[in-house]
Amino acid sequence: MEFAFDEKDFLACCGSTRFAAEMARASPFPSFQAAVPAARDIWFNRVDVSGWLEAFSAHPQIGETKSVAPGRSDTSAQWSKGEQSTALATATGSSLQELSDWNVRYKRKFGFIFIICASGRTSPEILAELKRRYSNRPIEEFQIAAEEQMKVTELRLAKLFSAKEHMASTVDQRPAGLAKKAEEDRVSIIGGHLTAVSEVSSNKTSQSATRTRPPITTHVLDVSQGCPASGMEVCLEMWRGNKPRPLFGEAEVGGWILQGVSSTDKDGRSGQLMDIINEINPGIYRISFNTSKYCPGGFFPYVSIIFEIAETQKREHFHVPLLFSPFSFTTYRGS
Repeated sequence: MEFAFDEKDFLACCGSTRFAAEMARASPFPSFQAAVPAARDIWFNRVDVSGWLEAFSAHPQIGETKSVAPGRSDTSAQWSKGEQSTALATATGSSLQELSDWNVRYKRKFGFIFIICASGRTSPEILAELKRRYSNRPIEEFQIAAEEQMKVTELRLAKLFSAKEHMASTVDQRPAGLAKKAEEDRVSIIGGHLTAVSEVSSNKTSQSATRTRPPITTHVLDVSQGCPASGMEVCLEMWRGNKPRPLFGEAEVGGWILQGVSSTDKDGRSGQLMDIINEINPGIYRISFNTSKYCPGGFFPYVSIIFEIAETQKREHFHVPLLFSPFSFTTYRGS
């Protein structure tokens, strides 16, 4: 199966008309994974400085959701809103004003708006990064902004391919073997999305002196639909039983202490499951997902993930993403 897109589709992923034209010329692609190297080559090797600035100008400023550039697609605007959802949800009136003031200072110095892949980042986290990057030399900052733009583009390409795959799966009545292959492809696409999100966090903000998010977070993606799983109940517990740790095959009555409960938002991300503290208590934790309520009739009444945080890891951040379908699930440790 190949995925064909036009310039309008790619322009929603990146506001450079040269990038969109080159990607449309290279289309169709067999998969999201095949499209990413092509996109990176076009962006870094074929799009010139004017194209980079054109793409930057297509974004709204951080803290705003309406693009300053006229004629941009509704899809691009909607994606921008979703990407900034965490930042806007964690912002206050004073922090938005400070962010606006620093955006003005940044643009006055560098000549373009502050570009950052904001998906999953809080308002304080973004503001701290803006202040840090403000001290960069212009040529250095221009390159960083281009790299951040590419991260945004990869996230949006993942959404583009996921949507196309989902549309195809709803009308394609293929044999069971091919249907299973489509399911695997969806997992690969969403896995690419999660990899890109993980790369956004590669600066290890979890090691900073002051946290801007809880030590434990999660993100649920519905691989049967190829989209985030919204409205799924999540709870976090810590082991406080009579024994040092729960043992396989033994009853665990009364050993778990609730830390917090929440439900996933439209992006599949949980709310605050525990306080924002600099050092998490070492120990064994369990995060559980109410999959039966989210998907009645599925195979799993609920899904629990148990993990241990060592003394040496108490200042780290632990992200536990879940790839879920009615009859399977996968998880791994994220950054």
